[in-house]
Amino acid sequence: MTGFVTFVSAGPGDPDLLTVKAVKALQAADAVLFDDLSSGPILALARDGADLVGVGKRAGRASPKQDHVSRLLVDYALTGARVVRLKSGDAGIFGRLEEELDALQTADIPFEIIPGVTTASAAAAAAGIPLTRRLHAQRLQFITAADTSGNLPPGLNLPALADPQATTVVFMGKRTFPALAAALIAHGLSPDTPALLAEAVSQPDQRLHRTTISALAAMLANDRSPLPGLILFGPLAEEGTVP
Repeated sequence: MTGFVTFVSAGPGDPDLLTVKAVKALQAADAVLFDDLSSGPILALARDGADLVGVGKRAGRASPKQDHVSRLLVDYALTGARVVRLKSGDAGIFGRLEEELDALQTADIPFEIIPGVTTASAAAAAAGIPLTRRLHAQRLQFITAADTSGNLPPGLNLPALADPQATTVVFMGKRTFPALAAALIAHGLSPDTPALLAEAVSQPDQRLHRTTISALAAMLANDRSPLPGLILFGPLAEEGTVP
């Protein structure tokens, strides 16, 4: 007896940003394996009696290993359960989705992926800015600034990241941004390049801070809040409104 796994993209955390298909999947699930950043009010949408299992990973905290999460996902599905794997943001963007898909495919377990609002889009919307603009910001790039050890990943394409006419979004980068900013400046990006730090996007404690890459690097070197954050830099980061 084999169940079915639905990867549900929870968006940045506001239940109103879920797709209708995501809500239907949650309401039908026998078990929900959820990340830390996709818990809270979103879990209230799960049906009564569903197993709710936290499997999230947060920097600096004790977290389940990825192979344990994948094994748990397979074990639930092998009981015949309808399983939702609830991932923050969009499941396919820096969510280690591929590793869990590999485990399901090895066990011949069917699955589907429901896309969602990435935190990058939600942060830009909250700040009142677009992510792209003709002639001035024609390229959009997403990177993670933390490898599996939490350090700045080796092999980053620094010339591309130092493009002054691109919008760059940095996921999981609060701790390593001082080192990243120094490398970008060394590759020609102006220290005065506009930057936006967006924390707890779409949550009641959301914080948006507009600054420059050099000032943000100095701030994060000395004071980092525990809130999950995303950094956006480029020519559009100085526009819009910051409530």
